[in-house]
Amino acid sequence: MEYNTQRKKMELPEYGRSVQNMVDHALTIEDREERQRCANTIVNIMGGMFPHLRDVPDFKRKLWDHLAIMSDFQLDIDYPFEIVKKEDLVVKPERLEYSTDAFRYRHYGRFLEGMVKKAVEIEDEEEKKELIKLLAIQMKKDLNNWNKEGVEDQKIVDDLREYSNGAIDLKVEDLRLGEPRTFNNQRRQNNNQRKQNNQKKKQQH
Repeated sequence: MEYNTQRKKMELPEYGRSVQNMVDHALTIEDREERQRCANTIVNIMGGMFPHLRDVPDFKRKLWDHLAIMSDFQLDIDYPFEIVKKEDLVVKPERLEYSTDAFRYRHYGRFLEGMVKKAVEIEDEEEKKELIKLLAIQMKKDLNNWNKEGVEDQKIVDDLREYSNGAIDLKVEDLRLGEPRTFNNQRRQNNNQRKQNNQKKKQQH
């Protein structure tokens, strides 16, 4: 099992691991326009987590500042505001308060449930598709952390439908997440490789 202490440190943990993973994914997108759309979607998700703060002055600018911070200022996009500079971060950004309401599945977490609701509300079809795909990828990773025997893509489709009360009604082929056991197969390959390397080291000594 992978523990949080073994994972990459989050600069702004109040957004949760799912949002941080989305930011990390955005950094891997080579096409600038697609990367920009992804960044816009992530900021909308972040804002949707704190609807009670929408009337706070400069709330939108703070969200873009936080996106830059979570990407370690490596995300090459067109920011709609002049963001904070890395060298000016003497203290940690002000934390955002968040709700402690109950959530449906522990393996997905409360934030992901809110993100699915946000996806349903998005009117731009391209942005909606981008967000749903990001959510599906994250859901599969979360499930694989809980279920070491592998996860069928149909489970992701069913959970998206349940979370959205039927508004997100997809087929497995619409998501194309890859083979159900891809994540676990890669984990096993990495473990086997480590064992082989350790055996070689012992033989050399």
